[in-house]
Amino acid sequence: MRLLEYREDGELSITANVVDEDAIPPYAILSHTWGAEAEEVTFEDLAKNAGKDKPGYKKIELCGEQAKRDGLHHFWIDTCCIDKANKAEHSLAIQSMFRWYHNAARCYVYLSDVSASLCHGANKEAELSQWDSQFRQSKWFTRGWTLQELLAPGSVEFFSQEWTKLGDKISLAQMVHEITGIQTLALEGAPLSNFLVNERLRWKEARETKREEDRAYSLLGIFDVELAPIYGEGAARAFKRLMDEINKLERCVQDARHTDPRDDKKRIEETKGGLLAGSYRWVLDDTTFRQWQRDPRSRLLWVKGDPGKGKTMLLCGIIDELHRSLPKTALLAYFFCQATDSRINNAAAVLRGLLYMLVSQQPALVSHVRKKHDHAGKALFEDANAWVALTEIFADVIRDPQLRATYLIIDALDECVTDLPKLLHFIAKQTSASSRVKWIVSSRNWPEIEVQLEQAGNMVRLSLELNAESVSAAVSVFIQHKVFQLAHQRKYDQQTQDAVLKRLTANADGTFLWVALVCQDLQTTARRNVLKKLDTFPPGLNALYERMMQQISVSDDAELCKQLLALAALVYRPVTLEELVALAEPLEDIADEAEVREIIGLCGSFLCLRGDIVYFVHQSAQDFLFAKAYNEIFPQGVKSTHHVIFSRSLALLSRTLQRDMYGLEALGTAIEDVQPPKPDPLAASRYLCVYWIDHLYNSKLESWADDSGDLEVTGAVNEFIKQKYLYWLEGLSLCRSMGNGVVLMAKLCSLVKDLNDDNELAKLVQDASRFIMYHKGVIENYPLQTYASALLFSPTGSVIRQLFKHEEPNEIAIRPRTSAGWSACLQTLEGHSNWCKSVAFSHNSSKLASASHDKTVKIWDASSGACLQTLKGHSDYVDKLASASDDKTVKIWDASSGACLQTLKGHGGDVTLVAFSHDSSKLASVSDDNTVKVWDASSGACLQTLKGHSDYVGSVAFSHDSSKLASASDDKTVKMWDASSGACLQTLKGHGSRVNSVAFSHDSSKLASASHDKTVKVWDASSGACLQTLNVEEPLLYTAPELLANSLPQKPLRQNPLRQNLSTLSF
Repeated sequence: MRLLEYREDGELSITANVVDEDAIPPYAILSHTWGAEAEEVTFEDLAKNAGKDKPGYKKIELCGEQAKRDGLHHFWIDTCCIDKANKAEHSLAIQSMFRWYHNAARCYVYLSDVSASLCHGANKEAELSQWDSQFRQSKWFTRGWTLQELLAPGSVEFFSQEWTKLGDKISLAQMVHEITGIQTLALEGAPLSNFLVNERLRWKEARETKREEDRAYSLLGIFDVELAPIYGEGAARAFKRLMDEINKLERCVQDARHTDPRDDKKRIEETKGGLLAGSYRWVLDDTTFRQWQRDPRSRLLWVKGDPGKGKTMLLCGIIDELHRSLPKTALLAYFFCQATDSRINNAAAVLRGLLYMLVSQQPALVSHVRKKHDHAGKALFEDANAWVALTEIFADVIRDPQLRATYLIIDALDECVTDLPKLLHFIAKQTSASSRVKWIVSSRNWPEIEVQLEQAGNMVRLSLELNAESVSAAVSVFIQHKVFQLAHQRKYDQQTQDAVLKRLTANADGTFLWVALVCQDLQTTARRNVLKKLDTFPPGLNALYERMMQQISVSDDAELCKQLLALAALVYRPVTLEELVALAEPLEDIADEAEVREIIGLCGSFLCLRGDIVYFVHQSAQDFLFAKAYNEIFPQGVKSTHHVIFSRSLALLSRTLQRDMYGLEALGTAIEDVQPPKPDPLAASRYLCVYWIDHLYNSKLESWADDSGDLEVTGAVNEFIKQKYLYWLEGLSLCRSMGNGVVLMAKLCSLVKDLNDDNELAKLVQDASRFIMYHKGVIENYPLQTYASALLFSPTGSVIRQLFKHEEPNEIAIRPRTSAGWSACLQTLEGHSNWCKSVAFSHNSSKLASASHDKTVKIWDASSGACLQTLKGHSDYVDKLASASDDKTVKIWDASSGACLQTLKGHGGDVTLVAFSHDSSKLASVSDDNTVKVWDASSGACLQTLKGHSDYVGSVAFSHDSSKLASASDDKTVKMWDASSGACLQTLKGHGSRVNSVAFSHDSSKLASASHDKTVKVWDASSGACLQTLNVEEPLLYTAPELLANSLPQKPLRQNPLRQNLSTLSF
C-alpha cells in the first residue's frame, strides 16, 4: 500500500510500497466519482512530480487538508496511489480494497455534484431542501465500488463540492438507507455476515462500473471472499466465479458447525429458568474481573468454584454484558462444555464451536479453514485427525494480523471429558500468541486444571468461594425470582410465600443448583403440603441428593428408576428415548412414549429430558451416584451392568442389522450424500452399534465367573461376527464411526486373548480386525463398498470374505487377483508431504512417530492409525524424535500435547540421530561434527560432549540400564562411553567400512553393530571382544537398533538384504 503525505517543504509525495500492514501508519481515505481519465492525477504523474494542472488535483488537496485537520499525516486516493501499469500490484489492490477502506481512520466522500453554498439572501430551508435533492441524486450512489467504500470504514463523512461537511453515514443513515436500500444496521457497523447472501446481492442492483467485470470484483469485500481479477473474462464469468467462492465459503462454515453455541446458551438458560441480571451483575464490579477487562497484560481469566455455584449462568451474564459493551467490530465467541453430551464434551468440539462463531462474524478468517477444508471436506472436523487440524487452523486464526479484537469464553472445562489436558495446554499456549485476544474459562476447583493454566503466565483467578458474600447475594436474587414464580403458579398466599422464601434463603448455602432442585420438587407439591415438604429438604447438595435417592427407593417404580439411573451413568454419551428403551428391557413393553417420559420424570432429581435426549440435571448428580449411591444403583457392580448393556446391544443389533439399511442401492453412494430415511432403521441402535464392544470390554472377567459365562460371551461374539459383521461395518459407516470401529476391533482382539483358548474365535476376530483396518477408508466414505471393493480386494483366504461370499456383486465378471492371506502391512499412514526418513514406536507400543523431509514429526495412534499430533518447529528436514534436524538443533517434544519442550543447540554440524536413555533422564545426539552430546532431558543442559571419533557419527544407543552409551562412526569404529562421566570405555575395531548403527541387547551384556562392509558384529559389552560376525548380501546402510537388539540372543540374522534407509526415533 502506498500513501500520500506532505513533505516539510509543503510538496506532495508518495511513500514506498508498504508490504507489512502492521507498519502502515493511520491514514484517511477518499471515496469519489472519477472524472475523465485525462482529468485524474495518476501514480505516474506523482512519480514525475506532475499533474498539478489537472482538475483532479483539487480533491487531492482538499483531502490532504482535511486529513491534517483530523491529525492524520497520510491519506490514500485510488487514482494516484496504485501503479496500474504493474498488473500484480493492480490485482492485489483490487483484492485489498475493502480491507484498506475498513482500516482507514477516516473516509471522506467527495460529492462533486452536490453543492452546499448558500446564495446571498436565499432562504435557508429552501437551500437545505435543494441540498437534500442533490444528495439523493448524486452519481456517487450509483457507482459499483461505492458499496464497499460506504460499508467498510467505521467513519464515513460526506463533503460537498465546496468541501462543506454535510454529515456522516450515522447521522444520515435513514437518508442513505432510502437511497440505497441498505439496512441501517449495516450502515451502523453490524457485521455484513449477519445479512443473507441474496440480501447483500440486492444492494448492488442498478449500480454501474466502467469495466463490466468490476460489477463482480467490487463485491469481494462485501462477501469476504478472495478472487484474482481477470479483466477480459466478461461480467458473466466473473460473477460465476464470485458465486462459486461464496458457495464454497458458505459450505465451509456449514461444515464447521457441529453445534451453534448461541443455541446451547439459549437452551441452558431456558433449562435453568432464565438469566437474571441480579444473579451475575456483581461480577462486573469485581476487582479481578475489571483487571482482566482493562489490563492488556491480563489475557486469561479463570472463574473457579464448586458445583452448583452458578459458574455457567455467571458466564452467560458476562457474555450478554460483553455483547452490549464491546464495539460492534469486536468478535465474541463462546462454548459450553457438558460432560453428558458427546457433542460438546471434547476438546475438538470446543475449538470447532469457537471457530464456527469466529468465522461467522469475520468471514475472511475462513481462508485459514479452507486451506484444509477444500481438500478434506467435512471429514476435516470429524475424523481421527480433527484435533490436530483444528489446533493448526485455530492458531493461524489467532495470529492473523487482520483478526479484530476478540473475546473467547469456555465454560465448564471440568466437563471436557476427552482430551482436556490437550485443550488446557493449547489455551495456556495461545494466551500469549496475540494481544488482540482475551480469554475467560470456568471450571471446578481442580488442581490439575490450575497447574496447566498457570503455564499461561498472564492469568488472573476469580474464586467464587473467595467471593462468597457476592455469590450469596446473587443466590438470594435467584431465590426471590423462583419463589415469585412458585407463588404465581401454585397460588401461594403471602404467608406461604414468605415462609418458602425464608427457608430457602436459610438453607441454600450460596448454591444455585440446590435452590433449583428444591423448587423443581415444589412445583408438583400441593400448596397445603409445601411447608411440611420444605422441612424434608436438608441443606447442602449431597444431602439433598441423598434425600431424593431415598424418595426413589420407596416409590413403586424403584427398581426401574435405579436401572435407568445405572444405564444413564454408564453410557458413553447421552442417549435418546428410543436408545434408552432399547437398552432397558423393562421399557420394551411400554408402547406409549408419554409413559416413558413419565418414568424418566420419576428420576427428575437426577435426570432430565431435553427434546428426546436424556441428560443428567448436572454433572454433580452423576458424581453423587458413583460416590454416595453406588451400592443402590450397582448392586452387582459396574461390570455386571456393562455386561447387561453388552448383551442387550448384541441381541438388538442381531435383529436389526442387514444389508443396505438406508435403501441406497447404488454401491458408489458417498457418505456425504446419505440422509437417514424416516423412520430411521438405526434410530434405536446407533448407540449400541458404536459402543457394544466398549461395554463388553469393561465387563470382562468379573462378569464371567465360570466357564459357562465364558462360553456364553464367546458364543455370542462368534455368532454375531459370522452372521452380522459386514452389516455392522455398514452401520458404523452410516453412523460416521469407522475410526472408532478400528479401535473397537483392536479391543476385541485383546479381549479374546483373555477368554478360553478358542483358536477359532481368535482367528475369526483377527481376520475381522485386519478387514476393517485394510478397508476402513473406502467403507468410511462409501458404505455399500463394504460388499464390493472390500470383499473383492480381500485375500481369498480371508475368513470374513469366505463367510460373506454371497454378498459379493454378481455383475463383476473379472475379479481382481488377490493373495491367499493378508499382507504384513497392517496400515498405511498418510499425511507427510515429503518422504519419511525415520519411524519409531513408544516404549509401551501405543504410539508411533515418523520424521519427514517436510520438516515435521507426526505422532500416530498405533491402533487406529489416527494422526494424534503434527510437531512443527524445525527449519530444515527432520530425522528423529526427540527430533534431530539438519538445522543443527535437537527438539524435545511432549508426545501427548505436541508442545516443543526444549530446543537444544550446540552441535556444529547436522544432527543425525538422537536417543533417550531408558530411564528417560538423558538424551544423546550425534552429529557430522564428529561428536556425541549427552543432554539432561528435563532442563536441556548439555552434560557431556564426547570427542574421539575422527569422522561423521551416525548412530547412538544407550544400554538398557542407562549406564553406558555406544556410538557408531564413519571412521569404522564403535566407541563405548560411561554415560555418567563421559569416559571412553572401549573402542571396538574390526569393521572394514563405515559403521551405521548400534544397539544393546536387553540385558545390556552385548552390543551389535551394522556396517557398510555387509556385516553385523556382536560384541561383549564388558570386554569389547568380538563374539560373532554375521554376513549379509548387501551393505547395511542404517539398520534399526530394534532389529539388531532382537537378533542378539543366539540366532544370526537371516541372509536377507536390508535395502531401506532405516533410522530410529526415541521416546
